Amino acid sequence: MGSEPTAGALLAAGNEAMLEAAFRTGDFLPARHMLEAARDRARAERKRAEEATALTRLGMLAHFAAITGDLTRADWAAEQRLFAEALLIQREVDDPAGAAESLFGLGLVHQVLRGDWATAMPFYTEALTLAERYADEMVRSEVHRHIGFFHVFVSGDTEQGLRHLRMSQVLRERYGDPRRVATGTLALGEAELAAGNLPEALRLLREAVHQARMAGLSAQRVGWAEHALRDCERAAALPDRGSSRLDHA
Repeated sequence: MGSEPTAGALLAAGNEAMLEAAFRTGDFLPARHMLEAARDRARAERKRAEEATALTRLGMLAHFAAITGDLTRADWAAEQRLFAEALLIQREVDDPAGAAESLFGLGLVHQVLRGDWATAMPFYTEALTLAERYADEMVRSEVHRHIGFFHVFVSGDTEQGLRHLRMSQVLRERYGDPRRVATGTLALGEAELAAGNLPEALRLLREAVHQARMAGLSAQRVGWAEHALRDCERAAALPDRGSSRLDHA
């Protein structure tokens, strides 16, 4: 028994396997097995905070799997249940950092899978309040990123949106994961394009393509960056045109 991995060790390994699947390999099964084992071990040992973290990670795994496939076939209700169950536990055990992640996950369900920004934004706003006080750089970065998307692409307040997205990228670079840095550069480049800042958008999107290739991201993710760069290059010739993809996380 003593040689068996702890819930915490399973969580750490499962989280890294999830990120590798999401950004490089596309194989989510090993991560799912580890995270489910972490959840089960935490439940058996009555470690409620670790159980909630495992549920949050399983929700994120479902989300990453959904955005790499056909969004119309995503089981948003199942993903929502995982985040909601995690949040309930996190509130019970007073885990504000964990709650920030679960609130962010609920925002993702409504924004990305259901296209419902009105429902998503209160989750993002509450998540940001908690994340800024309690969460790590990566959680803070993700919340800033999606709030930035809202202001740039929905409310039309590009100045505020770019502030959030620039802060998101600063936090990503501080965190230091090249997989996440590349996707942050892509998001910021798309936002600069939407704001009409073509020279900066071109610079960022060229960098995003380079970073994605250097980080060994999946062909799909490299393709997203290349597609955005082509859009930007076309927009440089026809400044009124451009497009963006908001379902990559």
